Amino acid sequence: MRWDNLVENPPTSRTTGDIALFGTDAVTTRTFDTPEFRGITFHEIRARSIVNRVPGASRMPFEWTVNPYRGCSHACVYCFARKTHSYLDLDTGLGFDSQIVVKINAPELVRRHLGSRSWHGAHIAMGTNVDCYQRAEGRYRLMPGIITALRDRANPFSILTKGTLILRDLELIRQAASVTEVGISVSVGFTDQELWRTVEPGTPSPERRLDVVRAMADSGIGCGVLMAPVIPFLGDGPEQLRATVRAIAAAGATSVTPLVLHLRPGAREWFMAWLEQHHPRLVARYERMYAASAYAPKWYQRQITRQVHELANEFGIGPASRGAARRIEEPREQDPPRRPGTPDPGPGATQLTLL
Repeated sequence: MRWDNLVENPPTSRTTGDIALFGTDAVTTRTFDTPEFRGITFHEIRARSIVNRVPGASRMPFEWTVNPYRGCSHACVYCFARKTHSYLDLDTGLGFDSQIVVKINAPELVRRHLGSRSWHGAHIAMGTNVDCYQRAEGRYRLMPGIITALRDRANPFSILTKGTLILRDLELIRQAASVTEVGISVSVGFTDQELWRTVEPGTPSPERRLDVVRAMADSGIGCGVLMAPVIPFLGDGPEQLRATVRAIAAAGATSVTPLVLHLRPGAREWFMAWLEQHHPRLVARYERMYAASAYAPKWYQRQITRQVHELANEFGIGPASRGAARRIEEPREQDPPRRPGTPDPGPGATQLTLL
C-alpha cells in the first residue's frame, strides 16, 4: 500500500472550537488520495485518556474499554455508535462514515494507564463502540502497540471486529494469549451477499470475516461469532438463519451469540432513510416493531435466540456458554412493562449494545 499522494491540511492548534470539539489541544486534519481512503477525512488528535469506564458497567459483561477511533468507515447503516458523532458536532450519517477521529497516542496512553498504581488489571474490551480494525488501522497501526502493552502487563482483554486486518496482529495476539486471558469475536449477522453490500458497504464480506475465524482456530485461538445484527424481515428467514449458522459452524467458531437489530437515536434515522430507499414496503412494519423502544419486542428476541441456538446445536457448536455471553443474549425477565411516553430504559433492559 502506498501513501505517496498524501494531502495534508495545516494543523489547527489550540483553537477554542477544536479543544471543545475533540477534548484535546491540537488537531491535524489529513486526507489520503488513495482508493482505500478517498472521500474520508482523518482528524488526528492526541487524546488525554484512552482507558474508559463503561457507564452502567454493572449491567455489562465488561467494565473498561479502549477505543482508538471515533467514526467508522465500515459505514454500517445500523451502527448504534452514530449518535456519538453528534457530541463532536459532526454528522451522524455520512459524517460518521467519513470523518474519522484518530487518537494517535493511544498505545502510549494504554501503556501509561496499565502501569499506574491505581490500575489492578481489569479486563479491557475493544471494538465495542467502533471497529478498531476498520480501514484506518491499516494506515495508523495503533493496535499493535496497544496489544503489546496489554501483553507486557499480562492484562486480560477482548476484541470484537468485522475487520480482517486483525490477522496482521495474529502473532501478537498469540503471545498475549500465552500470558493472559484473551477473547476474540468476529461479527457476522448474515451471509446474504445482497444484504451485506447495501447495509454494511465498507466491511469485508461475511465470507472473509469467517476466514478470520478459521485462521484463529488454525492458530489455536478460540474465536466466537457475534451473530449481529439479525435484521427483521430481511435477514431472519428460517433458511437465512440456517445458512448463516451453518457457515459459522463450518468456520470453526467456538460459540455463536445472536443479537437482534436495535435502533437507537442517530442510528434509527439513518437506518430508516436507508430502509425507505431500499425496502419501502417494510417502513410501516419497522415503525410498528420499534414504536415503543429502540429494541425489538422481547418475544421476537427470544424467538431468534431460540432458533439460532437450535441450529447451533444441530451443527455442533452450541450457544456461548460464559456468563458474559449469556448476558448479551438474554433479555432481563424482571423489566416491568413501560407505559407509552416514558423514556426508553436503554440497552441494559434488553440486549447489550455492541453493534
